[in-house]
Amino acid sequence: MNEIFRSSEIFRSREIFRSNERLRWRKMKRREVAETEALLRERETWYVAAGSRFLNRSCDVWTLRDTAGDLSSLLIYSKQTLMPVFRGRREIPPPKFLCGFFSAVPIHSVQGLRSETIVLENALKELGRLVAENIDFDLMHIDRPPDQRCHSAGPVNLILRKPQYTDMDALAALQAAYEQEEVLPKAAEFNAAVSRLNAQQILSREQILVAELGGRLVGKINTSALSFTRFQVGGVYVHPDFRGLGIGRRMAAEFIRSLIAQGRGVTLFVKKSNIPARKVYQRLGFQTLGDYRISYYE
Repeated sequence: MNEIFRSSEIFRSREIFRSNERLRWRKMKRREVAETEALLRERETWYVAAGSRFLNRSCDVWTLRDTAGDLSSLLIYSKQTLMPVFRGRREIPPPKFLCGFFSAVPIHSVQGLRSETIVLENALKELGRLVAENIDFDLMHIDRPPDQRCHSAGPVNLILRKPQYTDMDALAALQAAYEQEEVLPKAAEFNAAVSRLNAQQILSREQILVAELGGRLVGKINTSALSFTRFQVGGVYVHPDFRGLGIGRRMAAEFIRSLIAQGRGVTLFVKKSNIPARKVYQRLGFQTLGDYRISYYE
């Protein structure tokens, strides 16, 4: 009887060990690519940016499996940003690899669903890394053309068009203003050269629409990511001197309509503090999916 008992205890101990082994973060292997893609597709609406980085192979991916051996969560690192894909889970084994990871590569920000970003914030706090600034957003989506009435907003002489390379100086000025007002953390220093490079990359790689009034570019909107079936929209900006005229609403309505006409849905995130913009998106027909957060580190 004692031998049977000891055998059962050994078996149980081995099973616990195997379970703990499964609950470890591991670098994605080639054979896991299809399974990882399926997980990202499953909840694509919430993880467009992560899906875009995965498709472009411009990221490092770590996987986590549950006790049954099924893929349950992902961590995606790209361009100094760490993106959690936890699918609503909050009880995640600490990613111990981050301790060594910090010594090799920088982490400038953590970005994703608020509850999941907080999980990573807590893990990084255990490593002595404290958040410099948190910015909270509404994560929103739309899958049908905006309300037709939005297309008539704005001044009658407003022109919406695709920019040309001859617009580069004006576009760079709008991008610089957008980054300083909406993107850069409080402690960050603005870099004009980097900002202009960002504008050039947007012009050459992304879909973009500009608003022209009286021969002057006064607004812009562009895509910032493309996943499996969805666009992510960003860079929405109207010059302060021309706000309150309906330009942003009409520009966004036309741009969103053109994206949906391509057979894809649209996702974006907007600062909770930016009440006018949130109202514009709600009038266009966007619905709120949940809370989104970007946590910046020094």
